[in-house]
Amino acid sequence: MKVLANDGISQSGIDALESAGFNVETTTVAQEQLVNYINSNEIDVLLVRSATKVRKDIIDNCASLKIIGRGGVGMDNIDVDYAREKGLHVINTPAASSSSVAELVFAHLFGSVRYLYDANRNMPLDGDSRFKALKKNYAKGSELRGKTLGIVGFGRIGQEVAKIAIGIGMKVIASDKFVDEATIALDFFNGETMNFNIKTTSMDEVLSNSDYITLHVPAQKEYVIGQNEITKMKDGAGIINAARGGVIDEVALIAALESGKLSFAGLDTFENEPKPAIKVLMNQRVSLTPHIGAATSEAQDRIGTELASQIIEILN
Repeated sequence: MKVLANDGISQSGIDALESAGFNVETTTVAQEQLVNYINSNEIDVLLVRSATKVRKDIIDNCASLKIIGRGGVGMDNIDVDYAREKGLHVINTPAASSSSVAELVFAHLFGSVRYLYDANRNMPLDGDSRFKALKKNYAKGSELRGKTLGIVGFGRIGQEVAKIAIGIGMKVIASDKFVDEATIALDFFNGETMNFNIKTTSMDEVLSNSDYITLHVPAQKEYVIGQNEITKMKDGAGIINAARGGVIDEVALIAALESGKLSFAGLDTFENEPKPAIKVLMNQRVSLTPHIGAATSEAQDRIGTELASQIIEILN
């Protein structure tokens, strides 16, 4: 059995698959050459992350394929329903990267409320000549403790975000079309656990009552946050998107940042990946990362081993 991990896989995942008798290839094949490569090498399992797209052309023309695996949560780069109709198994790793994404959300939040995104741009340029002026510019930061965090999308990742928020003393409110309530369990270093029950509320309630909003929803046909939603938000609020590009109207976002309606945005995903809009990249109120929510060693190890265990169970 042959596995092509076209967007890579952790060594722990490779080891697990090879110990079960699978041959794992980590060659990165160009999108337009995938069909030929899969057929020429009789690939049984195609593993992807977000870069490779698995559409009908691959599904229809690669008879050897038995499994399509996505290392991560969202599967908008795979024609999932069509693949399953054709008898292929489609798998993903919905829990493996939740903690990593949640921690990145708070990296953006902690950095943004203390202006680190801007200080790190200006200190190398002017830190030796305008130190006192920069100190004054960044001297009006805020604490997260006691503030309200609104979570839009209260699945696994949203709930991991809630754990951190509760742990640092924030109030949490959430909105989700499919989740009515969730129990958030905080596990402490001494073995103790505390449970917090959170009931979701309407989107309007989250927008109007949150100091900061973070999005954890799949890719959508329409914007989740557009000009109308931004209008409902608190003046001076901040917003984080570590979910999918296209869930925020970036034109409306930049306008809100420039007018002062919003104080900052933290973006890990963008409408025009892999070429984000220059106005987004250059805005001094935006904290930027290049879609690295799941990009920790720990998450990639979990993703690799979780994919491997599913593949082994299906094919062995």
